[in-house]
Amino acid sequence: MIVDLKDTTISKVSKALVQIREQGGAVALGRVLTLVIQTNLAELESAVKSANESSREHPCRIIVLAENKESGSGASKLDAEIRVGGDAGASEVIVLKAHGAAASDPELLVTGLLLPDAPVVAWWPAEAPKDLHKSSIGRIATRRITDSARQKDPHAFLKQLAATYHPGDSDFAWTRITLWRAQLAAILDQPPYDQVIAVQVTGAPDSPSTDLLAAWLGLKLKIDVTLTRQPRGKSVSGIKGVKLIRKSGDIEIVRRVPDVATLIQPTQPTREISLPRRSDRDCLSEDLRRLDPDELFGKVIKWFAR
Repeated sequence: MIVDLKDTTISKVSKALVQIREQGGAVALGRVLTLVIQTNLAELESAVKSANESSREHPCRIIVLAENKESGSGASKLDAEIRVGGDAGASEVIVLKAHGAAASDPELLVTGLLLPDAPVVAWWPAEAPKDLHKSSIGRIATRRITDSARQKDPHAFLKQLAATYHPGDSDFAWTRITLWRAQLAAILDQPPYDQVIAVQVTGAPDSPSTDLLAAWLGLKLKIDVTLTRQPRGKSVSGIKGVKLIRKSGDIEIVRRVPDVATLIQPTQPTREISLPRRSDRDCLSEDLRRLDPDELFGKVIKWFAR
């Protein structure tokens, strides 16, 4: 069910939520957090879809601030949508479209709709502020999630994120390499336990995940990592391969096709392993599983920017 509220106020939106619960039986019981999404109109529906799917694992209230940059000089007005039931997954979705002066203070718009005594997570699926912790939405959030791959210059954004890092910050570029990190850690836990003397990481020129995987390997192995950029292919983007060089023989993971990589190890047959590119839904669900600061990400982002 979708309820449209034109030229409204936050007070009226809050009252409408109460009425919907009383009339339709939609309740906020069991909500574990408030997810605040700040995005543009073009990314609105895809962000809501990912959040709805994640809400089945993490029931929450979703508040979406949709920026309409074309109406910055127009009359001050707030339009809202309330989505519940089948249109909201296991959550309730409030979409706020502020125009003119009404869009000048996002924190003021959101504060009156937050769940009481529940943590707040902020997510910027598109363009993100330069300093997350000091932004209007970021300063009220326990966790702040960005996607450097969606920025104009992903590499420069990671540098900026490292410079302004505050515990609670995270990025989808880091979450996307969880499967790669797990696979590499499992390989290094197997005999022979020879020291890795060099590492080569290959990826697309605009892949921030490649940067963070190289930084993680450098941090953990305490060696310099050679980073090679290859043009973005038609079938494979992002990380394309990792080579661990040891005296007993090199270990190599190469991804030539989407979702599947080839593992090459000395004295063992070559085999295929599953390494799919993770969706926004997968990344968001993982980030919502822990609301405490990701200390390892903080160390890796600092290592990357050193």
